[in-house]
Amino acid sequence: MAHATQPLRLRVGAATSQPARLHHPTHRIIRAREDGSRRRRSALVAASAAKGRAAEVVREFYEGVNRRDLAAVAPLIAEGCVYEDLVFPRPMVGRDRVLGFFGDFMGSVSPDLRFVIDDISGEDPSAVGVTWHLEWKGRPFPFSRGCSFYRCQPDPQRQEQIQIVYGRDCVEPATKPGELALVAIRGVTWLLERFPSLADRL
Repeated sequence: MAHATQPLRLRVGAATSQPARLHHPTHRIIRAREDGSRRRRSALVAASAAKGRAAEVVREFYEGVNRRDLAAVAPLIAEGCVYEDLVFPRPMVGRDRVLGFFGDFMGSVSPDLRFVIDDISGEDPSAVGVTWHLEWKGRPFPFSRGCSFYRCQPDPQRQEQIQIVYGRDCVEPATKPGELALVAIRGVTWLLERFPSLADRL
């Protein structure tokens, strides 16, 4: 008995309408590398955007002091800021204390006395070094050269606002001991080497 030959029918469904996805481990590795590259690019973009922001904040700080504008300086100082002016025996701790110090400065010196930035670093997103001097009516003020270091961080409440969390000022001394300073250092070192217990009194 002869069997009827039926034509071969191909069933076209959803499975054949889309190309089969490849799940080979190589493809997973490629995707992981692409994701890693995207993350690195994002990090570089963020770092590039952050670069220089700390220096801008420090510039704004000096500009506010020069204008005697304490309200402009206030948001640049972190709540827990520690500020060391080496002319004073102890650091100033807290925004209110720091602003009080600069408020006293603004109220006690001539408005014609201004900070002039000689050089400022700008590559680090959080640390800034500055060299500066004071000028009175455009003329250099005696014994007014100084250098400062600042560390900046975003405000926890407003990440876009960069604030000064630490500062240190070192000002040119009015008296310059010259080589006598080396003599004094050698003398103190000699005493500490022979009487180490004296170090506890430093």
